[in-house]
Amino acid sequence: MSIARKLAPDSELLTRLRQMLDAGRLGAARPLLNAALRLYPPGDDLADLESRVLLREGRPAEACAVLDAAIARAPGAVALWLARAVAREAAGDTLAAARDAAEAVVLAPSQPRAKAMLGALLNQLGHHEDGRACLAEAVAAAGGEASYRVQLAAAQAACGDNAAADATLADGIARAPAHVGLRTAAIVLRMRGGDFAGAEVLALAACADGVADACVFGLLGHARSSLGRHAEAGDAYAEARKLAPDDPYVRHLAAAGGLAPDAGRASPDYVRVVFDGYANRFDAHLIALGYRIPGVIRAALAASRPDHGGGIGPVLDLGCGTGLLAVAAADQTRGPWIGVDLSPGMLAEAAKRGVYAELHEADIERFLAEDSRMFPLIVAGDALPYFGDLHPLLRGVAARLAPGGRFMFSVEQLATAEAAGRPWLLGHLGRYAHTDAHIEAAAEAAGLAVVARRTETVRMEIGLPVPGLLVTLARLAA
Repeated sequence: MSIARKLAPDSELLTRLRQMLDAGRLGAARPLLNAALRLYPPGDDLADLESRVLLREGRPAEACAVLDAAIARAPGAVALWLARAVAREAAGDTLAAARDAAEAVVLAPSQPRAKAMLGALLNQLGHHEDGRACLAEAVAAAGGEASYRVQLAAAQAACGDNAAADATLADGIARAPAHVGLRTAAIVLRMRGGDFAGAEVLALAACADGVADACVFGLLGHARSSLGRHAEAGDAYAEARKLAPDDPYVRHLAAAGGLAPDAGRASPDYVRVVFDGYANRFDAHLIALGYRIPGVIRAALAASRPDHGGGIGPVLDLGCGTGLLAVAAADQTRGPWIGVDLSPGMLAEAAKRGVYAELHEADIERFLAEDSRMFPLIVAGDALPYFGDLHPLLRGVAARLAPGGRFMFSVEQLATAEAAGRPWLLGHLGRYAHTDAHIEAAAEAAGLAVVARRTETVRMEIGLPVPGLLVTLARLAA
């Protein structure tokens, strides 16, 4: 008999491996896994642990392959179906992940974890009512599991029932007052509904109860900035920065509060976190702010036909978000429209509109550098306020703009009196404003010419209009 067959599957080695994974010590877990793979025969526990290590190493396809083989050996093992659901979600195949979670529910209909996972995945897929029902059953079966309540509240909010979501989170906080995820979700819910004063109250309560992490302090700062109380916001950002100096969300907002160096653009991680967080409420949020840019760009395209180039080839929409600009302006071009955005949540909403021929999850600077196509028309409805120095971005646009093509975009305008010699300024809410001179200099350096520019109100902020510019640049024909 081989050594592997003599060893018990629940030996101290596997227990230690689980402990290392739970503690996040991947460096220590990998050697233990290698030893276990040499010593043990294939089994459910070992496959689950191997998949977890592979996921931590950023290898979801290999994790799925390990679990495929394990499920083929033991098709009735609920834990394996759930593990593969996790792996498939990490690999970007949410639909397949939901099918695995559904199979786990069929095998174990009374298991709360299976129902919670299925509900969360259905919510991601846009089946909000079905997701809500699954998560409600999971919460009823395991009322003490705080993470299920967070997911249920997300599904309720996605269904448009903010009152139910608020009640779910409040009940969860009463049951598990030390759970920071419940506190954070409740604060974010209030902020998405525009109740920044209520968000501040909840954040301060978390601080008073000793349940505040860097995210809570960051949200407190954001709520205060949204209320126009920037000095107090700076105090909250300072606390957040002490707790998480390397967090991209905290770092960017600390820079916005003047507490850290300005990196020259919002990091991709910051943008993804912010926009993924309220993708399903983005349109309503912008409407409430009086956001005008899609309509303004549509009117500009209509006025500039036929020289904007939109009728002769594809249109590239940078930072496309939920697709508001494409919906507003698609009739002014022949397209097809190609959208690029960092947020998978935003892209999922854009896909529902059926306007785009292609959607790409990517940083727009990287996309411009890596895609080799030329576009007669490139647009950016509200992307440039997340870039300070526009030189790199405009160089990228110039490389992808066909001769004679146009780049039409909006910015928030930095008045000369505010600029004090600076080409751009990072505002308290984490968005950049630019001077006319910086836009002209960056365009000229990229080989682009300013062919149109006019002032526009971008949106309202704290009841006041935010001044902006609609700019059209051209790459002159050779």
